[in-house]
Amino acid sequence: MKLNKILFFIAITISVMACKKDPNVKDQISEEEQEVVEEKFDYVVEQFADLKILRYQIPGWDNLTLKEQKLVYYLTQAGLSGRDIMWDQNYRHNLTIRAALEKVYTSYDGNKNSEDWKAFETYLKRVWFSNGIHHHYSNDKIKPEFSQDYLSSLLAATGTEISKEVYEVIFNDSDAKKVNQSKGVDNVALSAVNFYGPGVTNADVESFYGKMKSPNQDRPLSFGLNSQLVKDNGELKERVYKSGGLYGKAIDEIIKWLEKAKGVAENKAQGDALGLLIEYYRTGDLQTWDDYNVAWTAATEGNIDYINSFIEVYNDPLGYRGSYETIVQIKDFDMSKKMSVLSENAQWFEDNSPLMEEHKKKNVVGVSYKVVAVAGEAGDASPSTPIGVNLPNANWIRAAVGSKSVSLGNIIGAYNNAGGSGRLKEFVHDNEEFELEEKYGQVADKLHTALHEVVGHASGQLNPGVGETKETLKNYASTMEEGRADLVGLYYLMDPKLQELGLVEDWEKTGKAAYDGYIRNGLMTQLIRLNLGDDVEEAHMRNRQWVSAWAFEQGAKENVIEKVTKEGKTYFNINDYKKLHEIFGRLLRETQRIKSEGDFKAAEALVEGYGVKVDQAIHAEVLKRNEQFTSAPYSGFVNPVLVPEMDENGEIIKINVTQPEGFTAQMLEYSKNYNFLPEVN
Repeated sequence: MKLNKILFFIAITISVMACKKDPNVKDQISEEEQEVVEEKFDYVVEQFADLKILRYQIPGWDNLTLKEQKLVYYLTQAGLSGRDIMWDQNYRHNLTIRAALEKVYTSYDGNKNSEDWKAFETYLKRVWFSNGIHHHYSNDKIKPEFSQDYLSSLLAATGTEISKEVYEVIFNDSDAKKVNQSKGVDNVALSAVNFYGPGVTNADVESFYGKMKSPNQDRPLSFGLNSQLVKDNGELKERVYKSGGLYGKAIDEIIKWLEKAKGVAENKAQGDALGLLIEYYRTGDLQTWDDYNVAWTAATEGNIDYINSFIEVYNDPLGYRGSYETIVQIKDFDMSKKMSVLSENAQWFEDNSPLMEEHKKKNVVGVSYKVVAVAGEAGDASPSTPIGVNLPNANWIRAAVGSKSVSLGNIIGAYNNAGGSGRLKEFVHDNEEFELEEKYGQVADKLHTALHEVVGHASGQLNPGVGETKETLKNYASTMEEGRADLVGLYYLMDPKLQELGLVEDWEKTGKAAYDGYIRNGLMTQLIRLNLGDDVEEAHMRNRQWVSAWAFEQGAKENVIEKVTKEGKTYFNINDYKKLHEIFGRLLRETQRIKSEGDFKAAEALVEGYGVKVDQAIHAEVLKRNEQFTSAPYSGFVNPVLVPEMDENGEIIKINVTQPEGFTAQMLEYSKNYNFLPEVN
C-alpha cells in the first residue's frame, strides 16, 4: 500500500507510503513545510501545466560493492522493461496515442514557436506524466488546448496515421473518467481503465469472482490481481498477465533481468524470493504470488530491496486488479535503526487503541520499518511517486507473517529541498497555528505517515468468516482502509507515549500541529486539486475529507472545530484538541468495526455522506485564494540513469550514476529502449 507524507529533531527525514496511492499527499505537505536549501544539486527540472518535475540523488551509491550495484542495475532494468504495461493498463488506446504524439514531436519541422505547438508539447508532457491520457490524480481525461484541426495538420505534416476512433477519443467525451467511483452507477462499465473488456459490468465481476474459492479459506488468493476480465462470445474469461499470455513480451524482458538479478542476490533468502517472482511471471499462478510475498516479506537482510509486479488496486473501481509497479531501494540502516522504535512497539499501540477488544490483534507480527534511498522507479510509481510503501497487501500475510514498511528518504528529501510556496500563511487561522506548523509541522507530518504505515495498516483484524475488504466494502474498500490508517496515526499523535519513546521533543505541540494540518488540508487546501463543481473521486482525498468532515460535525455542539470568517476568508480553527483526539478515537473504533464486520452500508454512508460532495462556496474561495501562488500542485520525478562501464570482455566493472538531460529526453529514451509491447494488446 502507498501513502503520501517526517524530519525528527534528530534530523531524520522519514515517511511511509501506504497505499498508492496517495503519491501526491507529499506535494501538499511540501507546500506548507519550511524551505530547505541545499547547494550544488538542482532538484527542479521544469514546471508545466499543474505539474512540477523534480530529480533525486542516490545517497550511498559509491559505498555499494560492484555486486550490489549490479543487483540494483538489473532490478531497475527489469522494472523499466514493464513500463508499457502500466500505459496499457491505464487505457486501451494509450500506447497508440503515445506513439503518434511522439512521432509528431520528433519529426515535425514546422513552426515550433506558435502557441498551438506549445500547447501540443504541454499536452504530450502531461500524457507522459500520467502514463496515458487521463490525469494521474483526478482520473479525468486530459483536455488538449489545441484544436482538432491543428492536430490533423501535425499528423499530415509528419505522415503519422491513427484510426478515426483513436483520433476522436483525444477530443470527445467518451471514456472521460479512468476510474469512476461514483455511487449508484456501474463503476466498471463507466471506467476507462483497461482492466475489463467491453461489455463487462459490476455484476459480471462480482458473479465471476463470487464463484471462486481458495483452497485454504484462511489464506484467500488474490483473485483477479494479474489479469484482464473480458467477454469472449458472451462468456467471461481472464487474460492472465504472464509469459506467453497478456503482456507476455514485456514480461519475458522482466524475467530476463530478474534472472540476472537472482544471479547476484545478496543472500539465499533474497535469491529464493526472486526465484518465486520469476516463477510467478512465468505461470501467472496466484498461489506462487502468495508464496513469493511470504518469502519476500521474510527476506529482510541485505542492502538492496525492491518492489516489482502487479500490486496496488486503486485503479480498479472494484479493487481486484493490480497496476504494474516497481521501486528499487538501497537501505539506510542508520536512519532505519533510529526509527525501528515504532516497529518494536507495534503491540503497545494495538493494545492501547480504542478498538473493540474483538477487533484487536493479540499478536502484531513482523512489521519491519526502514528508511531507504530510491535508485529507480517505473510503472505506477513513476513519474508520480509515493514517499513510502507498506506491503504486502494481503490481510492474511500481514497477520501471519508481517509486512515491510519503507520510507523513501531521498524522495522526501528532494520534495523538501525543492522549496515551498508560501500557501501556509494564506490558510492558517492565526499566528499560533502558523508557528506550530513552522516548528513542528514536518515532524508531525512524517510521524503521522510512519504511524499510518507501521501501526495503522498492521492494526486490527477481520471477524471470523468475514471476506476480504475488497469483497465486502467493494468500491469503498480503498478509501476506508486509508482513512482507518490515518485515524490510527491521528489518535496517537496526541499521546505522550511518543515523547516517552524519544520520537518527539514535545508531544502536545507536535500533535496540535498535526491536527491543525490535517483539518486544514481535509476541509480546505486539498481542494486546489479539483476543478470547481467536481466531486472528490480519489481514495486518499476522500478519506481526508470524510475524516475531517465527520470530526467537524461531531464536535459542532461543543465548538471543537470552529469555522471562522475573517475579512471575507474562511478558516477552520481547533478550539479543543483533547476532545478532537476523543472524536478521532471514536471514528477509528467505528471504521475498524466497519472493516471487521464488512458493513458495506455503513461504509457507503460514511464515504458518501462526508467524503464525496464539496462545499462549493468554500471550494470557489480556496481556488480564488490560491491563484496568487505559482507553484504547481503536483510533483513527479525523472529517474537517475545507471550507466554500466564494461571491460574488454564485456563484463561490467563499474556502474555510474548520471542525471538525464531532462524530462522530455528521458521519456523519449524510455519509449525507444523499453518498447516491448504492441500498440494494441
